[in-house]
Amino acid sequence: MLTREPEHFPPSVNTVGRMGRTVLFSLRRTGQAVILLILAIINIRYALTKRAQREIVIQMFASGIRSLGVITVVAFFTGMILALQTGIALREFNQEVNIGTAVMVSMLREMGPFMTGLILAAAVGSSIAAQIGTMTISEEIAALELMGIDPVRFLVMPRLVAMMIMTPLLAFYTSIIGILGGGIVGITQLGVPWVKYMQNATMYAETKDLYVGLLKAFIFGIIITIVACKQGFDTTQGAVGVGLGTRQSVITSFLLILISGYFITRLFY
Repeated sequence: MLTREPEHFPPSVNTVGRMGRTVLFSLRRTGQAVILLILAIINIRYALTKRAQREIVIQMFASGIRSLGVITVVAFFTGMILALQTGIALREFNQEVNIGTAVMVSMLREMGPFMTGLILAAAVGSSIAAQIGTMTISEEIAALELMGIDPVRFLVMPRLVAMMIMTPLLAFYTSIIGILGGGIVGITQLGVPWVKYMQNATMYAETKDLYVGLLKAFIFGIIITIVACKQGFDTTQGAVGVGLGTRQSVITSFLLILISGYFITRLFY
């Protein structure tokens, strides 16, 4: 059962007690999020049902197609900034022709999945948290449970599957647009021909860079979905709680994306 009666705890009498309670509550919420993820993964076996397929397609559209505009703009200018800053530094050594390598590797390995994760956390994760939080406040989640409908299967699983599919695809799209933006800067401001730019970009980039970037995006999609759903299920205090839960969902997703991104890079490189 996801719904719970409001919990009341006596106030802590000192700083040590408050710190200990904060740590214990954080560990408990982490454990609950892990359990939610496990339940959602178990329910993926129902993803091929007609009703689930329809909901997954709707969520793929909401998380992917609707985010293309902002992702395109952010990816394009990210690639331009990478190329410009790298080119300015390399020009001191007459090596600006190598900006293709820097942009390609950076976008595939790090910036592509990273920027995609942040955008989806802000745009999609906040929407999921607000939607489920509103359902929790209005007792729709409790109504689903009373009718024998599993909220994890009905709400979490389709969103998780949609994000697991769309986040790697969007990360790859972000990388391509960023590389294109870097090439435009190379041509217009650094005097690097497109052919030379692409030759250097493909010469040193490895397939491993692409795979690691896609893995990061896949994990980021899982993190965003589970954090947003968990925050939505934990929402209290009416409309104010929905706003606070949405804000906390975005902040937590940002932090976990940064931390997990570092450790994935450290693991593979």
